[in-house]
Amino acid sequence: MAAKRVLVTGASSGIGAATARLLAEQGWQVVAAARRLDRLEALAAEFAGYASSSTAGRSSTDLNQPPGEPLGEALVGRLSESTATEALQSDGAANAEGSTGGLTGDFTGRLADGSAGSIEPFELDITSDDSVASLVDYLKHSGGLDAVVNNAGGAFGLDPVAAGAVADWQHMYDINVLGTLRVAQSVLPLLRASVANVEAAGLGTRPAACADVVVVTSTAALAPYVGGAGYVAAKHAERVLATTLRWELAGEPIRVIQIEPGAVATEEFSLNRFDGDAARAAATYQGFEPLGAADIAEAIAWTLSRPPHVNIDHLVVRPVAQVSNWQTARA
Repeated sequence: MAAKRVLVTGASSGIGAATARLLAEQGWQVVAAARRLDRLEALAAEFAGYASSSTAGRSSTDLNQPPGEPLGEALVGRLSESTATEALQSDGAANAEGSTGGLTGDFTGRLADGSAGSIEPFELDITSDDSVASLVDYLKHSGGLDAVVNNAGGAFGLDPVAAGAVADWQHMYDINVLGTLRVAQSVLPLLRASVANVEAAGLGTRPAACADVVVVTSTAALAPYVGGAGYVAAKHAERVLATTLRWELAGEPIRVIQIEPGAVATEEFSLNRFDGDAARAAATYQGFEPLGAADIAEAIAWTLSRPPHVNIDHLVVRPVAQVSNWQTARA
């Protein structure tokens, strides 16, 4: 049976990048989607432990050319880590995706056990109907899709309701809620087709075959905290979206999984929340050991690896020191 294929949004940094890397290492064919192509290409090129090759220039207009066929020179080296200022200038939010759609590479390797894993970078704006449609068109004509990890999102500001910027609230709703909705709606037909194809080929029958929708929300989706109303509201809405989708897909072999991380120290989340204030961002994680992006990537991979009849509806992952959204034991 061919390796399963997964779309990971927000894959240019943080949890998304860690998830794309881990799933590829486990043998998945990963379509890593985000705004920043240079980071996606670097992620694919660094594909640790693999004999990597790259292609360049593929977009939705190249669908008649088989995926993986070389289109350009191999990428070499790694992208140097951006400074805080560069990160903000290049991608206004840690995981908020923007710009136009277009795949720029197919980076493949083979694991020690012989199973194939790959990373395909795709430039994506989850707030754009056209960009998402371009991605789906590519997926449809290049092998379909078995799973999606809706990771793209972000927080902006930590202001009280009385002083919160309406634009920040709007932006958080657009990327966390409508972006997730747009992607989930668009790929659902591909997920249904994936399961139908597996069953038709005799490779699995219900419940032995399934597809997956993973939604990375937050513990902010579970309870409010002072200063977080805008982000909490968006994440509550995203949780309701995922929960309702789970109910509406009852009887279909499609799992809907919610991952709800607590405090995760990534290179950009708090930096973007505090508009580039590195000192304030760093203070968020002082006095205790927060989670890292790899911790959440491992949680996501674990839920996807469960037997097809098992659905992890909600997985809350917090640092030991963080007992709630408003109480963290600090040294």
